[in-house]
Amino acid sequence: MLAVLVIIGAVFFAFCFKGTNQVLEITDLMSGKIYDRWPLEDGGTFAIEFIHSVNNSPVRETFIADRGEIHLYGLRFYSFGAGLPTPGDLEEGLQLTYDGDAGQPGAALIFTGFTASFRELNYIVGTVSDHLLFVNDEIVSLRDLCGLNAQITIRLRQEKINDCRKRFNSGTRNGSFQRRN
Repeated sequence: MLAVLVIIGAVFFAFCFKGTNQVLEITDLMSGKIYDRWPLEDGGTFAIEFIHSVNNSPVRETFIADRGEIHLYGLRFYSFGAGLPTPGDLEEGLQLTYDGDAGQPGAALIFTGFTASFRELNYIVGTVSDHLLFVNDEIVSLRDLCGLNAQITIRLRQEKINDCRKRFNSGTRNGSFQRRN
């Protein structure tokens, strides 16, 4: 009986006090202040959406977490503008699809097949329009979270798990694309 209790205790200890979780973390670029973290396993996605400053239409950048690196997966936008690709920019591996009828109002252009990867992403949170983070079925206003004109860094981190409460509460936050202010 003692042997069984020792084994159960060892398993409990290993489960609760060992290991790491990968998290998506947003920090202040200058001070390093952590604004928030979200669990994000390898293969998990998140997106940043903003209004393009020239053509005043939404742009959504979608990223995939992969072993501590952030890979650009796709870019969705509604009209061409400064800094956005055109069909003439299709390099080997890039694909262009449309959500809607190509050339018609409201049709989105979607570029996928990017090979770019990053250790971190830096943004300046919009003052005229908001930046939105889509992660774990949640929509987060970066203006509300970080403040107007905040210079932020988005990165993946390995977070040590110190206790069972963190281990069991590290799942997705509640809600289905609920906006958090």
